[in-house]
Amino acid sequence: MPHPTPDPVLAGQESVWDYPRPPRIEAVDRRVTITLGGQQIVDTTDVVRVLETSHPPVYYLPMTAFAPGALIPARGSSFCEFKGYARYFDVRGGDRTAQGAGWNYPTPAHGYELLADRVAVYAGKMDVCTVDGEVVVPQPGGFYGGWVTADIVGPFKGDPATLGW
Repeated sequence: MPHPTPDPVLAGQESVWDYPRPPRIEAVDRRVTITLGGQQIVDTTDVVRVLETSHPPVYYLPMTAFAPGALIPARGSSFCEFKGYARYFDVRGGDRTAQGAGWNYPTPAHGYELLADRVAVYAGKMDVCTVDGEVVVPQPGGFYGGWVTADIVGPFKGDPATLGW
């Protein structure tokens, strides 16, 4: 299946079609908050994002930035050809527990070592996730964990019709 035509990029925006494959990892000067069950469980400026062609950024936050008890080891694992083996977490906040909503790479592959003590979460399983005060939109499809903000343009991989990208 051919790749789609990238959306127009306006001043101050990035196209996911300019992101590399294999993915790039970078520390960014952004403030990220996460709320679950009516409780803010993360508020940090220690932020790393992973950028991969056709995907909105995936934000990785220090495990220590999560409220005590917010990360609960969960069943399951997966493998990324670039980052290595991932483990999963249930994420708890207030009166809610989101099953399998977070993941990390405890022993990441070469080049991704910065991810070792960081966790990413599915924005769609949280009440609200923000980047610099902007409420993020989850990457389409539910499998990938990218966060869409106004400064990122697609189209984005994730919906069933995009499986061949």
